[in-house]
Amino acid sequence: MRRRELMKSFGAVGALGAAALAFSQAPRKAIANGNDSSGAPDYLSGPYLDLRSPQGNQIGYARLSSDLDESKQRYGWFKGYVMGVRPGEKIQDLFGFAGFGVSRLETQPDGGIARVLREVGYYTDLHSGEIMEEWHNPYLDETVYPVPIANDPFNTVIRDHFPPPPQYGGLNEDDVRPPRPFILPWRQVGDRLQMERHIHLYYPSALDPEVWVRESAGERVRVSEFFSYSLSGADMQNPELTALPVHGVWNRTTPWLPWMLMGQGEGHCQYACFMGSGEDLEQIHDRALLDYAEKHHAKYFNAPETYSPDTPSLSSLELYAIEQTPAPPTGGE
Repeated sequence: MRRRELMKSFGAVGALGAAALAFSQAPRKAIANGNDSSGAPDYLSGPYLDLRSPQGNQIGYARLSSDLDESKQRYGWFKGYVMGVRPGEKIQDLFGFAGFGVSRLETQPDGGIARVLREVGYYTDLHSGEIMEEWHNPYLDETVYPVPIANDPFNTVIRDHFPPPPQYGGLNEDDVRPPRPFILPWRQVGDRLQMERHIHLYYPSALDPEVWVRESAGERVRVSEFFSYSLSGADMQNPELTALPVHGVWNRTTPWLPWMLMGQGEGHCQYACFMGSGEDLEQIHDRALLDYAEKHHAKYFNAPETYSPDTPSLSSLELYAIEQTPAPPTGGE
């Protein structure tokens, strides 16, 4: 298929970054209708899916994340900013961030629904919106060289119970808890459904600070991801829709990005992005960004062909440790 035709069959966001489709294990309140006085039908309980049940959430989330029609792949987008946060000073907007993910579903013999995903994201100039090949780090008064996000693959299996947090190649093995029923914190407001999910991780870093002196923020990584979704309740309860258009916001709190060369300096990065599905990618992103992706990351317009439980899903941090080399110490020492 031509790229433009693929974009027309757009789908839910790839949820970029270390968490991607990682599921929060935090306790949740029971789902509720909110203060709905609009007279809208109860879209939480049916008639197609009961969002109070694990099975209803499994199918609903699969349709939100990708497409139940396994012959189709789906795209999602994200676009926003990255800020720098340091003690004792105001937050700074550092650069823009924009990209997309593409996924497909594959039903497993045990009833799980595997989601296979590729995603790519670029750091952009705050004023021109152009993809940055280099950036002047105001904290260091030094030119550094951005490294795009390019996760291939980041896979998960959607089941009727919450899976464990992502292991990132075996680095995150500490936070293993008994499985809980897969019931998400849906809320109905008028004719819309809303849902928010958080994931908080703290695990050993792939970047040894003794080796990656300028790139590593320390021996452990603290990352949080925040996803907020809004979609049509009627769409959720329409059995003819194998995929659900959705919009929302994605926020991420993470250590300094390795290519910023901040080392273990105090502070961190904060991402704030819109995310969504349902539009042609060309309505969201500049033509220059899509042309750049086609030139440098052409395979990211297509999802992986199949799911393999033996293929590790790595975040951008682990991939950085594999694909990059440590920067020389300050002054070339």
